[in-house]
Amino acid sequence: METRGGYDAQSTADRDAGTLAAAGSRDRGQPGAVHREHYAVLHPVPTRWLDNDDYGHVNNVVYASYLDTAVNAQLMQRTGTDIRRLPAIGLVAETTCRFHAPVGFPDQLEVGLAIERLGRSSITYRLAVFRVGDLQAAATARYVHVYVERDTRRSTPIPEVIRAAMGPLVRELPPWD
Repeated sequence: METRGGYDAQSTADRDAGTLAAAGSRDRGQPGAVHREHYAVLHPVPTRWLDNDDYGHVNNVVYASYLDTAVNAQLMQRTGTDIRRLPAIGLVAETTCRFHAPVGFPDQLEVGLAIERLGRSSITYRLAVFRVGDLQAAATARYVHVYVERDTRRSTPIPEVIRAAMGPLVRELPPWD
């Protein structure tokens, strides 16, 4: 086994392969949007030294920042605007994450993004965290943005600039459950 500066170069997934299975995680081969081909775009997200916890893998709370970064970066890139300045803003109303395999620093990651539902005032995203080159997700997630007026926080339709930019990401996806 190769080592780099005293660090065991074996991947986190290889090192901890039995950990999640033993804890009752879903089998990677089961139905659901766990495969790379289900996602409309892949957004690169690097791991950082501080993402790892004492168990040697990315802490579960860090995944929320990976998902939030990918969604908002895609919104800004696709609309060509600073979404924070729009009169209607998307607030996170729900997140759910399922863990299938551990990742850790120095893994290079990609967050797959697709839209499950583009409603009148909300967007339901399906997301997945992949190690670069892996076909199956290390984690899968649902993430719901509800659009509200910036000042009143009352429900409002999704801004047209966002609807037009994100509409092409709508996909038929395997059931979440």
